[in-house]
Amino acid sequence: MLPNVTITPAAAKFINRIVRFSGLAAGAGLRLVVSAGGCSGYTSEFSAEAAPQPGEQTLEVNGLRLFLGAESRLMLEGITIDFTETATQSGLSFINPNQAACACSSAETAPTVGVTKIDISSIGRGRPAAPILAS
Repeated sequence: MLPNVTITPAAAKFINRIVRFSGLAAGAGLRLVVSAGGCSGYTSEFSAEAAPQPGEQTLEVNGLRLFLGAESRLMLEGITIDFTETATQSGLSFINPNQAACACSSAETAPTVGVTKIDISSIGRGRPAAPILAS
């Protein structure tokens, strides 16, 4: 069963750029793997992919294609996916309207709830590296 997910315009723009700049053919999408992340709420990994892997389902939202495994589908039910950018980090954030704020002692030093650190190398997956030419 596919989750009921809301994707903000900022997140849609970010996801579209990842897929568009991947160099993959039409029909490509974003593989999104979401899991629980303690005080930060959710952690995620993603990559642009040509098609879903076995066991994944395709969630289409406003022209975006998200390839989701079973655990990710469960985690995303009722969630709003947004794109957050601050001076020190940027990435997808997951907003759960039913989740209470964290009350643990590390809350003051924990990253903003739901903000995921993104390794820039994940953006280029699926594309060969450009050759370096000596001058």
